[in-house]
Formats: sequence, C-alpha cells, structure tokens
Amino acid sequence: MKSTNHTEIYPSACPHDCPSTCALEIEKLPGNKIGRVRGAADNSYTAGVICAKVARYAERTHHPDRLMHPLKRVGPKGSGEWEQISWDDALDQVADEFLKREAQYGPETIWPYNYAGTMGLVQRDGIDRLRHVKKYSRQNSTICINLAWAGWKAGTGAYRGADPTEMAKSDVVVIWGTNAVHTQINVMTHATRARKERGAKIIVIDPYKNATALTADMHLMVRPGTDGALACAVMHVLFKEDMADRAYLEKYTKDYRALEEHLDTKTPEWASEITGLTVSEIIEFARIVGKTKKTFFRLGYGFSRSRNGAVNMHAALSIAAVSGAWQYEGGGAFHTNGQLYHWNKELIEGLDAVDTTVRILDQSRIGPVLTGDKKDLGDGPPVTAMIIQSTNPMDVAPDLAKVHEGFARDDLFVCVHEQFMTETAKMADIILPATTFVEHDDIYQGGGQNHIMMGARVIEPLGECKSNHEVISALAKRLGAKHRGFDMTSMEIIDETLLKSGWPDAKSLQSTKWINAQVPFEQAHFLEGYGHADGKFHFSPDWSLIGPDFSGMPALPDHWDVIKKADAEHPYRLVTAPARNFLNSTFTATPTSLKREKRPTVMLHSENAKTIGAEQGDIVRMGNAQGSLLIHVELFDGLQSGTVIVEGIWPNNAFIEKVGINLLVGSDAAKPNGGAAFHDSAVWIKQA
Repeated sequence: MKSTNHTEIYPSACPHDCPSTCALEIEKLPGNKIGRVRGAADNSYTAGVICAKVARYAERTHHPDRLMHPLKRVGPKGSGEWEQISWDDALDQVADEFLKREAQYGPETIWPYNYAGTMGLVQRDGIDRLRHVKKYSRQNSTICINLAWAGWKAGTGAYRGADPTEMAKSDVVVIWGTNAVHTQINVMTHATRARKERGAKIIVIDPYKNATALTADMHLMVRPGTDGALACAVMHVLFKEDMADRAYLEKYTKDYRALEEHLDTKTPEWASEITGLTVSEIIEFARIVGKTKKTFFRLGYGFSRSRNGAVNMHAALSIAAVSGAWQYEGGGAFHTNGQLYHWNKELIEGLDAVDTTVRILDQSRIGPVLTGDKKDLGDGPPVTAMIIQSTNPMDVAPDLAKVHEGFARDDLFVCVHEQFMTETAKMADIILPATTFVEHDDIYQGGGQNHIMMGARVIEPLGECKSNHEVISALAKRLGAKHRGFDMTSMEIIDETLLKSGWPDAKSLQSTKWINAQVPFEQAHFLEGYGHADGKFHFSPDWSLIGPDFSGMPALPDHWDVIKKADAEHPYRLVTAPARNFLNSTFTATPTSLKREKRPTVMLHSENAKTIGAEQGDIVRMGNAQGSLLIHVELFDGLQSGTVIVEGIWPNNAFIEKVGINLLVGSDAAKPNGGAAFHDSAVWIKQA
C-alpha cells in the first residue's frame, strides 16, 4: 500500500477471465469505497495499460443492484419473488436440501458447478474441495480452454511458450483468432511497441474486421473454422519456395518429411476455395512469414471454438516450427503459460480426497445433464441439487433451450452465490451475496503472461457479502465435510500453497506484488527440447494422449471438415464473438457498459441483407434446429458474405423474446477432450 494526497493505493490483480491478468493499482477512498483502478506501470506485461471496463470497476463494486443479503425464493421458479433471510437460515436450508437428496439418491446427485467469474485460485477452485470430500459429481470444465490447449499440447507437449513481452521485439506479430482490443488489451501494447520501435507489421487473422483487425497492416478475413486450411497452405509455400528451415526441422521436429509430402496438395488455390481468401493473400502472408525470422504468432482461443478447433490450433502452431521462428527472440509462438507455475493445489482443491470412481459431468453439457440425458448421467442418479459459483450458465452455456428447461425443473434445488441478480440467480431457490475481488484475499496467475500476483482485500465486504471460500467452508461444516482447508483463512491457504509450490510465502509476495515466473529463453523457445518424451515438436500428434475421443482426427495438419457447414437450409455461419464492454456475462449490469454496447445485433453483409430484404435496424428472425430468436440488423461489410457475427453474451432479457444467442449454439462435445463450439453454428435468417 502507498498513499498519495491522502488517497491509499493498493496493489492487486484483475480477477476476470482474460488472459492478460493485469497487475492493478486500486484507490481506496474514505467510507469503505474504491475509486480509480489503474494498470501497474512497473509490471513488465501490464505496463500501465488496462481495459476501460476494469478501469471503471468502482461502478460494478458499488452498483446499487449488488446483492447484499441472502434471499429465499417464495414464489414460483423465475418469478422474482424473494424474502430476505439470515446467513444461518440460508446455509442451513442449503445443507438440509443437499443431505436430503444425498440420502435419497447418493452424493452424485449433487453437482457443484463453477467456472471463471473469478480467476483467483482460492476463490475459484475451493469449491472442488467440497466436491471431492463429499464425493459429489465431478466437473469437466470444458467451456473455454479444452480445444485450444489440446491443439497446443499436441504440437509442443507443454503448456508454455515464448515470453509474450517478446512481441515488442518482433518484426511481424501475427494475432490469430483473438480480438485482443476487446479481450486482452496488453497484446496490443506490446505489438504496437514493436511497430513503433521496429517498424513491425501486425497481421490479424479473424473472420471479421473487428477492432483488432482495424489496427492491422494486413487482415486475413477467413471463413469461420477454416484456419487449418490457411495454415497448411502457408506451410506449403514455405516448403515449395525453400523458406522452410530444414536444419531446424531436422534437429527439433518429428515427421517433417511426412508433413512436406502431405502438404504437396494443400496449395494456396486449395485453401482459397475453403477459406474465401484470395490466392495472392495467402502467398503474400506465407512469404512475409518465411522471410521474417522474428515472426511471433499470438494464438488466441477464438479460432479454436469450432468442432475442428484443436486441429486448427495445432496447424497454426506448426507454422512457427516449419519457419524456424522459435530460434529467435521476438519469434516463435505463444498461447498459454499454464505450466509455468507448478502449483501444488492439494490444499485448495482437496486433491487428497479425490475419488476417481465418482462420475464426471461435462460443464458444457449442462443442458442435456439437467434434462436427464443418459449419455451424460450414465448409470448415476439425476442431478437434483446444485451450488453455483462464479458462472452464469443461464446466459453463457450452449444449447440454452435445454439449459432453461433444466433449471425450470421443480425437483431441482439450486443455490447461487453471486454478486448480481443474474439470469441464473433468478432461477435459484437460495441466493447468497458474493464479494467482488476487492473485498477478499486471493492469488492469481497470468494465463496470457508470466506473473504470479497477490490480490489482497482492499475494502471490507459490502452488506452481508461473503467470499466463495467462506461460503464453501461454512457449508462444509453443516454437511459434515472434514478437511483442514475448511478451517483455514484464504490467506493461510495462499501462504501454504505458495510454499508447497516452491514460491516465496504470502508476506513476501505482498511485499513484491508479483513474481515473474518466466523460464529462460532456451526453455521458453524449446531450444532445450519440446515437452514430448522425444523432445521434438510433433507434426503428427498422437491425439489419443490428448483426449479420449480422438477417432477420425487427422494425422497431420489439415482442414478437418467437421464444422457446421452452410447449406441451402442454413446459408449463414454464425460466430458469437466477445463484445468490448462485456466479459462473458460480467459487466452486463453496469450502466456504462450497457450504454456503450446499446443492444444485441447481428452483423450482416449488405449482399446477404439484400437477399433477405433487410435494412439497417430491421428486426429479423435467426435460427436453426435448436430454436430461433429475434434480433436487430447491423449492416456490416467487414466480413465475408455468408458469415454473420453477434457480439457479446447479452443477458436473455436484453433480447426481444428473452432468450440469448447461445440458444443457437450446440452442446455436442468437440474432439478430443470436449469443449463448446461457440463459433461453429449454421443458421437461417429471414424477415421477422
């Protein structure tokens, strides 16, 4: 903490599900309030820059609609009829319902459900300790990372890569499948620095001319789900025009000769037909990559959110190995640094209590799970009780019709621990008020960077709000769940976890604010060997080692044609892209974010609008076999004809018919280890 003009400044870290994980400085004002939130200038990755929505976090923390007291439903489900009750009464009722259902069906009938509303390790993951001790249904957390991480690991064998600050030392920065201006602003900080200081080119690969593409020197506007074809054609050119680094390939990679032979037919002409790009665009991009050794591939999550997403990630990643860019500072590739931190999470997650015979339910399949699909439930009981923390499945989960049907079940008891009256909270039986990150202690790791950061409490909890850890611990006592983690404070858990993971203790971290966990250049660039047992980059991955559902996956980089293709009945391919002022469904309650985003719209190419007979601002009906919804038209020619974009996970009630965009997104699990294909839907659009 430091003081400036009677204002106290506290160090912290952004808790939200954005790879930047920004280091913050937070003003503490009199009256238990926070003021401005700034990026920490002395953190090498944040470099003083944060997104506007987090900069105005006081608007969220002190919002008049924050949940402040426990509530009990007194009317029908979804009626909005509540009465205020005490914490003891609320927790007693939750425990009673859980114990009653456990006695009837067994513990697997209870499904603790959570995700990344906070990325703090203690507050996010402590619910697993209760899950494991009580032998409640486990969770396969597939909604975000599975497809991207599968493709990355298939090639590198490890969840790490080049230091992302090296983008500032690059001659070409390729931002592939991520709208960084919306979702990770610090990528732009370092890429723009390279442009200013080195004259670097910024190349963006994305299905539409989004805010990041508008900053680019070159924008490759691919059709959704065709990134693998582009990657293969690029590598074809690198081999044909003698720009592949054969010495690197010989020393560091496996099966490059088979790859070269395989790519012989993957010409720019072939890829042009699939991607919608011109042959000249593909060749120009390939030649830039081939002639520029310091090319940095910043590979995002967006282009992996297709049924062929893992294959797309692996194919794009393979380019840096063919070009040999990994050998140079400012070259190579980066997606995630999850492996850098070598956490011992036994205490946080209760890993010493895991029973591997307890069933695992797929988070992205919550709709089919709650509507009784035996493919998900197996021989186990129906899910009849849930506690939900840090996620809002009534808005963000795929296959919303089934999700809504499931939550409407009268026999399903739901406790939601939340900061606001979300769509999921509206379907709860008991609502518990949750703290924001400035009201509790936690520890954070960078996903898109390389720091461990402390986020100690800045202000006292508002109203009767309690942290996730407090709620889980209090509920555990009522349920007879025994684990020493339930008897510890958040800071005690942080301290022990740091020490057992080989890091300095909590007091030291509070003093230094963060730890740079980046490994040396040679390790980050795999010059001492890749993560596979043979130390090689794998062009021909063994997908069976990545996930159990691997049948049919291509043996080498390719365009794997398993996406939802446009056809006569569904002529448009839909991408549900992130909005600038929302983060998933976070910030959808704050007035400034709502004002700036205005309303849900479908971005429609003028040629398609003419075919439909729609004009700017018209209302059209959009749908597929899963359902349909009404939405306003935004004419936009910054995409290919046949591609449509809807930005932002708006609350259901923001839509005309009170159901959100994920109604049109399927919940089938993508290969090899599950994952939601949020950007892989085919739809029809017609006059309302």
